[in-house]
Formats: sequence, structure tokens, C-alpha cells
Amino acid sequence: MSREFQDRLKGPFRGMLHWSDLDALWASVRAQPEGWYISMVGEVPVPQTMAVEALHNFITEVDALLRREHDCTHCGIVYADDIEQPAFIKIHDPSSIGSSCSSTPVPPRWMLSRMPPSLVVDVAPLPGNRRRWWQKLFGDR
Repeated sequence: MSREFQDRLKGPFRGMLHWSDLDALWASVRAQPEGWYISMVGEVPVPQTMAVEALHNFITEVDALLRREHDCTHCGIVYADDIEQPAFIKIHDPSSIGSSCSSTPVPPRWMLSRMPPSLVVDVAPLPGNRRRWWQKLFGDR
């Protein structure tokens, strides 16, 4: 993992507590869609930025997944370094968000960044449904 990406991954983030916060974050990303990288924990990241259409599709699909599977009145599982001008976004998987009592933090499942990502490893195996969801969106990228 590159030192810069690792430092940013561990850096300060603001949680999207309310669904309206997440809506505002997505609007910020959609307003400046060029230059985003996407990665998923456990998968070797693609070294190219995403096409604008692929980014919009990912946002639509991950937003639907989060709202469907994180059936709560609040969001609380998406974090950004800045809501108005985000450069790094961590998205946790509703099916494996862990516990605040855990001594081992659960890494985010997906990351959007303006810097080339590095491989992020998780000790837990990637669920088959998440792998299929990712492949449906991006194929073999």
C-alpha cells in the first residue's frame, strides 16, 4: 500500500450521519466527476480513473444498495474527507460493518479517491454476493 494512500485512508473523515448528508456528498462528486479512482477491499485496484458514466452508475448502484441493506433512519457508514470538495470517500458495507467493541477495525468495502489507490487487504473473506455485485458493475475492468 502506498504511504500516501495509507495515510489518507487513516486520516480524518467526516461521517455522513443523515441520508441527506449522503445526498449532498453524491451531488458534490457528480458535479466534478472526472479524475476519480474506485477500489474495493481485497481486489487489486485499477490504475486508471473511472469513466464519468461508470462513476455515475456506481454512485446510483451503491446508494441503492446502502439504502436497501442499511435499513436505518440514518446513514452513518459513508465517510468523506470533505463534503463540499471530497477527494477521498470510504464506504462501509452494511453486511459487514463490525462493532465499535472490536479491537480490529473493519476496513471500508469501497473507496473513491482522487489519488491512485493501493491494495487494501481484509482478513475476512469477500462475500460472494459482493464480488458478483462488483463484477456486474465493472466486469473484469
